[in-house]
Amino acid sequence: MKKSIVYLILSSVLVLTSCSTELDNYPAPDGILQGKVVDANTGEPVMTEIGDNGTRIKLLEYSWSDDPTPQYLYSKQDGTFYNDKVFDGTYNVSVEGPFVPLVQTNGGETVVDNSQTVEVRSGKVTNVDFEVEPLLKVEWVGDPVTNEDGTVTVNFKVTRGTDDPDFQPNMNALFLFVNNTQYLGNNNWDNRYSYARVYGGTTGDALLGQTVSLTTVGGALPGDRDYYLRVGARTNYGLQQYNYNAPKKISIP
Repeated sequence: MKKSIVYLILSSVLVLTSCSTELDNYPAPDGILQGKVVDANTGEPVMTEIGDNGTRIKLLEYSWSDDPTPQYLYSKQDGTFYNDKVFDGTYNVSVEGPFVPLVQTNGGETVVDNSQTVEVRSGKVTNVDFEVEPLLKVEWVGDPVTNEDGTVTVNFKVTRGTDDPDFQPNMNALFLFVNNTQYLGNNNWDNRYSYARVYGGTTGDALLGQTVSLTTVGGALPGDRDYYLRVGARTNYGLQQYNYNAPKKISIP
């Protein structure tokens, strides 16, 4: 009797294991979703940082549900994105970041919807690009300059990226980010040399459209190596994410 019970338990385990293996034996998703986020006014890439505070792509899959749980992926630093592990399905796609929202609501109703709905299919490439209006536009004025004391000064200009007054809050910070890698920003910077300015009220707005200079702190940058610099500017809108210019490299002899 005991042997029969043991055999029965072992048989049940084998059956369950076999079923579990069969249920998990699905091919991996291989649909490709790619695209880019560009400035609607200039066509230039909307520069961002990598990770949680950067531009994120929101996916809503309506293949199986009318109220799907959002899925997210993040763009690269240059605003491009690529995912080659997407399941087949119908997706509503939008992007979120320091720009005028593509989807806007008022009193629970959607009043602006510039999202896109696409079909992703196995082994095929689905491209979806977005034009957005950045809250701020940060542009280099010349190249970084090494000073006699070993510090580095950069010149740049910040302007509004949108004419919509609802998305023109006060500029409340400028940040000169310094690091030894081109992948830098508010998520990755060397606090020994980077420098931030914070503004209250409309103080920062007076700098809009002007050439602004910022200089690294902490004394001379150690020589015989390369550094990357970029400027971030932010407003007090929403999550207060930074808009950026592209990183520039400087070599310290």
